Amino acid sequence: MLRIPDDFWDWLSLEWFSYSTLRSFDWVYPLVLYALPLVPLIFLMRWLLSLNTKNKLDLALFDGKLRWQWSSLLRFVPRIIYLLFMLLILVALARPQRVNEQIEQLAEGIDIVLVMDVSGSMELSDIAPSRLAAAKEVAQDFVKGRVQDRIGMVVFAGDAYSLAPLTTDYQLLRENINSISFKMIPNDGTAIGSALAVAINRMRDSEAKSKVIILISDGENTAGSLDPELAAQLAYAYGIKLYTIGIGKDGQVAYDVDDAGNTLYVETQMDESNLRKIAEIGQGQFFRADSKSTLQEIFRNINRMEKTEVSEKRFRDARDYYQVYLKWALLLLLTWMLLKNTFITNVLED
Repeated sequence: MLRIPDDFWDWLSLEWFSYSTLRSFDWVYPLVLYALPLVPLIFLMRWLLSLNTKNKLDLALFDGKLRWQWSSLLRFVPRIIYLLFMLLILVALARPQRVNEQIEQLAEGIDIVLVMDVSGSMELSDIAPSRLAAAKEVAQDFVKGRVQDRIGMVVFAGDAYSLAPLTTDYQLLRENINSISFKMIPNDGTAIGSALAVAINRMRDSEAKSKVIILISDGENTAGSLDPELAAQLAYAYGIKLYTIGIGKDGQVAYDVDDAGNTLYVETQMDESNLRKIAEIGQGQFFRADSKSTLQEIFRNINRMEKTEVSEKRFRDARDYYQVYLKWALLLLLTWMLLKNTFITNVLED
């Protein structure tokens, strides 16, 4: 037995002609819709041109005044139906459809650990407002630019601590970066080797296609029990790439004001050799940042070198609805053909 689908009669709903429904469509041939106003215009021009060309029949009428009958308007019904038929044909030709497009992003992320020096010398203001504040701001921008990468955070002075595990919760990571401050580690100094060891420990079980440590410091190793070069060799053994950034200017740098209001200066001189050696062993690169703009450019370079490739898959499902308006058009055409054979049609005007 032939079974009629449940939605077989759905096309008869007047909801198909509502403004919201028509607005919801994507039109394959939208230019066809511009022809819609031409249809009633053609009918109007045809009526104007036919005013003086109508066939007339002389009739003998009785004396008296003729009364207007509403039924005389019925002769316009076939024309209106035919006009609607033509409008619906144009709507169907414009091919309304609804498109459901889904985008699936595929990315094989990189594991990155930011290792930041928070020792007392990072409070110097040769990079305004301070070395640490500039490093934090640039680190925030770096986090914003990553996609699908797990990022962790290690801070160090005389000791090293993991501030944030490897995570894709960038909001949590930004909050952790904001929380970094001077003297958050009581033991002052620069334990670069220990900081690298903590970062490596976070990444040693990682299965990411690329593992990166970015170390930001303004001095040489002065604390901790692990030699930085040995830590770099350990990173190399685990397939971790090391980028080192030496931050700060050489020479006299203002650091405080005495009771008399005089500015106090301290002589700074960075020993780059240690940081360069670490980067070389770790198959990475050393950078020197003596200004905030330089630091920003360094992070942009690292961002380009360690870019996660993101591929997109698009699933496009398009469903046509021109059949609905075509069915309505055929229904109106059949109605028009039936009316042409009834008393409603004015035979004098055909």
